[in-house]
Amino acid sequence: MEAFSLLLLCFSLLNLIAFCAPRDTINTLQSIGDGETLVSADETFALGFFSPGTSKNRYVGIWYNKDPTKAIVWVANREKPLTDSSGVLKDDSNSDTEDFVWQSFDYPGDTILPGQKLGRNFATGLNRRTISWKSSDDPSPGSFSYQVEIDGYPQLVLREGTTKRFRFGSWNGIQFSGGPQLKNDSVFRFSIISDEEEVYSVFWLVDSSVHQRVQITSDGFCQRASWSGGNTGWIKISHLPVDYCDYYGNCGAYASCDTNRFPMCNCLDGFVQNTTDSSSGCVRRTSLSCNHSDGFVKFSGLKLPDTEGTRFNRSMRLEDCRILCWNDCSCMAYAALDVSKGPNGCLLWFGNLIDMKVMSASDEDIYIKMAGIEVEAIEQNRSTKSKKWKLKIIIAVSCVLSFGILILCLAFIIYGWKKPHKGKIKEETESGAINSHHDEDDLELPLFDMCTITSATSNFSSDNILGTGGFGSVYKGILENGREIAVKRLSQNSSQGLQEFKNEVMHIAKLQHRNLVKLLGYCIQAGERILIYEFMRNKSLDFFIFDCEKGKLLDWPKRFLIINGIVRGLLYLHQDSRHRIVHRDLKAGNILLDDELNPRISDFGLARSFVGNENQANTRHIVGTYGYLSPEYIVDGIYSTKSDVYSFGVLVLEIVSGKRNRGFIHIDHNFNLLGHAWTLFSEGKCLQIVDPSIKDSIHLPEVLRSIHVGLLCVQRNSEDRPSMSCVLTMLSSEWALPQPKKPGFFIERDVVGNRSSSSNNKLLSVNNLTVTQVCPR
Repeated sequence: MEAFSLLLLCFSLLNLIAFCAPRDTINTLQSIGDGETLVSADETFALGFFSPGTSKNRYVGIWYNKDPTKAIVWVANREKPLTDSSGVLKDDSNSDTEDFVWQSFDYPGDTILPGQKLGRNFATGLNRRTISWKSSDDPSPGSFSYQVEIDGYPQLVLREGTTKRFRFGSWNGIQFSGGPQLKNDSVFRFSIISDEEEVYSVFWLVDSSVHQRVQITSDGFCQRASWSGGNTGWIKISHLPVDYCDYYGNCGAYASCDTNRFPMCNCLDGFVQNTTDSSSGCVRRTSLSCNHSDGFVKFSGLKLPDTEGTRFNRSMRLEDCRILCWNDCSCMAYAALDVSKGPNGCLLWFGNLIDMKVMSASDEDIYIKMAGIEVEAIEQNRSTKSKKWKLKIIIAVSCVLSFGILILCLAFIIYGWKKPHKGKIKEETESGAINSHHDEDDLELPLFDMCTITSATSNFSSDNILGTGGFGSVYKGILENGREIAVKRLSQNSSQGLQEFKNEVMHIAKLQHRNLVKLLGYCIQAGERILIYEFMRNKSLDFFIFDCEKGKLLDWPKRFLIINGIVRGLLYLHQDSRHRIVHRDLKAGNILLDDELNPRISDFGLARSFVGNENQANTRHIVGTYGYLSPEYIVDGIYSTKSDVYSFGVLVLEIVSGKRNRGFIHIDHNFNLLGHAWTLFSEGKCLQIVDPSIKDSIHLPEVLRSIHVGLLCVQRNSEDRPSMSCVLTMLSSEWALPQPKKPGFFIERDVVGNRSSSSNNKLLSVNNLTVTQVCPR
């Protein structure tokens, strides 16, 4: 039996592990063997023996206690493994309890956790840095290290051996100039602390229930991952370097790297390619004269150059910094140290400027010293380019306006020759005109005659019916020019249909967005109320996702694009259109798919608009589709943009699962789809909800985030739900999300049993509360 003995008085990790309870401490009379663990008092961390990957060697390590993957965050004996499982960890020390043999807090391995310092302590000489594993099977020190370098202004650097591989850049009070992924936000906080005693970087999380770690992988990447508990494991949020321009100094001196240009390496203004050594970058076109004729040229949107060998002053004003650099012949450039509260502090460069990258998210400027003649030439050139750009814009706008006027004139001539009609929409029936006390907007929308419509639809043949809704039927039609159209014919005996017709025309006539169905015209002839839409060959979303075979045609990438398209369409309605519009009947059947399977939101018959500061309204006439209606709408008749957010959340979960919320059945419980999804999410079993037909095509982070966002959208209280702009950000970013609360209508039978519609005025019980006239469609 091979024994493993270490002098252990305590192990500490981020000051999170206490030493007062027996279960997280061993004394001289105790030990732990292979298969046993020490667990911290708050049950966050565990220490024990493990074997990495396929290796049979045994190591002592620390991991999150409830992490199903047991991702190791620290290794004690990374260079001295045991060869079998006979190891024992015990305390043989008789020395003072303050005499640590090792502690994870001061000696990181390949991982940094929230609150853990990375940097140098000048008083003790301790240099905290991370070193990668040699491989996934071997935790011994590998080739890559990650540390704060202090030869000049402190900066985070990833090295391969002694060679710089990637540089995060300097900290400007908001972010690292070369790593916008490490930027302060509502979840994540990062800072570099520098004083007489120590210099270190540290990050922490606002929400302690979310766990994150930064790891230097064995293949040389700085990777950040997040784990929200449960069985989902760690999700990669970001990794660096990402592209060619991230790798250190690829373009040489005085050149910037831009992945959106070809070639990617380009000399800065005032510099030319070094003809004697092309690999070394660029040289000045005009040498400095080292007198007061030299000046500075401002460059924006760049990752600041390597700060090795720089000097800095935290209290100096930027103007004083300029003067200091101007008076020093060896000074090549200057910039502000901190831009969080406006430019402040002074950073000076004295050698070649290396490792610059075009950064669209950069908040910093750098001022590079140039010969006076170059300063004048660059400013004149930039001014000329600006004027040319403005001229191009003016020409383009003029051309567009001229073309638009020409089209309008032609349209006026054509419509005037065919049948002049430009007026107000009137609500009519065959028995006479219906009084209208609304001030309708003038609609610049084609008016179709009845003969054209009947001819296009073969006199409304039943063979051409695409579907039937609450207020009428939709037919496929073909115009004389061969264009396919969708004809929505409202029922003549529906008193509600008159208002829905006017409502739909008023709301959709002037809406133009790629994710909204386009209204081509209307007809109010002979007592008919007809809307003409562009034809969607691929029908509606429910045609695919709720069918086992057809659902296979929409793999996960297509479904995720559809989700994002619906988000953009709703965001336009809620925020970017002329009036804030609430759809009120968002469902899978009202999401049409074009030839490229892009989603188009349709059916605006129930939509309502808000103007000014209005953000919600009340009604005693509840309309919509059960399963998609928000709790506050059914219970209190209150609708707002958050009502659409709720419907969207239901729709997302239906897209992911391939199951309808309304009528969802599970053998183990009576929950509807929302309750089922929330239960699985709470248990860390999100993947069980995914449609089996798409499991081979899923991208795990996108699926998990979609489910998470969907549950945030269906929370019971409307104020807890995110806006559609927040939803768009959540789906497109990789930051940790808040935990969702219990959804509204958790149990299927809470919502009026199996009743699908009602047209009477009696009180109906909805979720144990009453409203008047519930009329779902």
